[in-house]
Amino acid sequence: MCTTCGCGHGETTIEGKPVGEHEHVHRHADGTLHSHPHVHDAEHGHETEHAHGAEHPRDMEHAHDMEHAHGTAHTHSPGPHLHWRQRADGTWHSHVHGGGSPHPAGTGVFGAAHAPGIAPARMVQIEQDILAKNDAYAARNRQLFADRGIFALNLVSSPGSGKTTLLVRTIEALRGRVPLAVIEGDQQTSLDADRIRATGAPAVQVNTGKGCHLDAHMVGHALSTLNPADGSLVLIENVGNLVCPAAFDLGEAHKVVLLSVTEGEDKPLKYPDMFHAADLLLINKIDLAPHVQFDVDAAIGYARRMRPGLLALQISATTGEGFAAWLAWLEQGVAAAVAARDHSIDALRRRVVELEAALARRAAPASAA
Repeated sequence: MCTTCGCGHGETTIEGKPVGEHEHVHRHADGTLHSHPHVHDAEHGHETEHAHGAEHPRDMEHAHDMEHAHGTAHTHSPGPHLHWRQRADGTWHSHVHGGGSPHPAGTGVFGAAHAPGIAPARMVQIEQDILAKNDAYAARNRQLFADRGIFALNLVSSPGSGKTTLLVRTIEALRGRVPLAVIEGDQQTSLDADRIRATGAPAVQVNTGKGCHLDAHMVGHALSTLNPADGSLVLIENVGNLVCPAAFDLGEAHKVVLLSVTEGEDKPLKYPDMFHAADLLLINKIDLAPHVQFDVDAAIGYARRMRPGLLALQISATTGEGFAAWLAWLEQGVAAAVAARDHSIDALRRRVVELEAALARRAAPASAA
C-alpha cells in the first residue's frame, strides 16, 4: 500500500507551491477508529472536517497519510474485507476481498497491502476513510466538469509509454478546433509541463514527491490554478505507474491506458486493475511493431479479459498513424459534455419558468381580493 509508509507526505506541489494536507486517525476509548483530514490551505475550498486540538489524548492512536489497498476484490462474502497474515519479521500482509464485483477469470488477487506495525482492523478503517475522502473530492471535480461542459480524461501508463508525446501531437492536431488544457503529474521536475506549454496550450505541473499517483485533491487544486475554459478538453497525465493510479478516481470521464509495443503484450495480465479500470486502450508506437516482438491481437485480447468490450485503438504518437480515430473520439467526447451541460441548463431554465408560473398563480387570488 503506497501510503502506509507515508510516501509523499507533505511533498505535493502545484507549480512549485506546496499543497498541505494530512490525515489524522484516532482510536477512541471504545476501540473504534476515526479519521479526518487536516487541510492547511483553503484555495480549493476543502475544509477541515472538525476542530482538532494541538495534542492528542494518550488513549488515541495517531497516524498520518494512510491511504489505500490497490485494486478491486473477489466476491465471496458481503462487503469488502481484508485477509491478513503476519510475517515472521512482524510485518503485516493483506489481500483485499469482497466489494461486490468479481475479478476477471484467471487474474488472481488484484492487490496487497503491507503495513509494518499496523493492526489489520486499523488498516481496513484507514483505507475505507481515505478512499471515501478521495471519492468526495472526485465528485466535486466531476461536478465542476459537468457544470462547465468539460471533457476530462485521466491518461495512465508505464513510464516511457509516450503519454507526453501523445499530448503534444494531440494539442497540435486539435489547435483551433477544441479548447484544451493539461494537468501534468510527475514525481519531480516540470519537464513535461514545459513541453506542453511550448505548444501554446495551458498546463499545470503537479509534483508528487515520493507519491506514486495523482489523487482528486491534487487535481482539484490544479484545476483552480488552470481554470480551463468551458467546453474544453482537459487531459490529465498521471504519474507513470500501472498500479496505484487505477484505484483513484480523479473526477474524469474516462481512464485512458497507453500500452506501447516496446513493453510486451502481457502487461494487462500483470497489471489487471489498470486495464479493468480503463475505458479506452491506446496501443502506442505501432510504427515500431515490425521491429519488436509484440502480438497486437494478444495484447487486446488480454486487455479485454480484464475489461470485456474495451475499445482499443492502434496509434503512433510519433508518426500520427491511427490519429484520426483518436481525435474523432476526443471531439465526440467534448461535444457530448457540452450537450449534457446545455441540457442541464435548459432543464433548469424550464424549472425556473414553472416555478415562476406557480408563484404567479398563487399570487393571483390575493390580487383579485
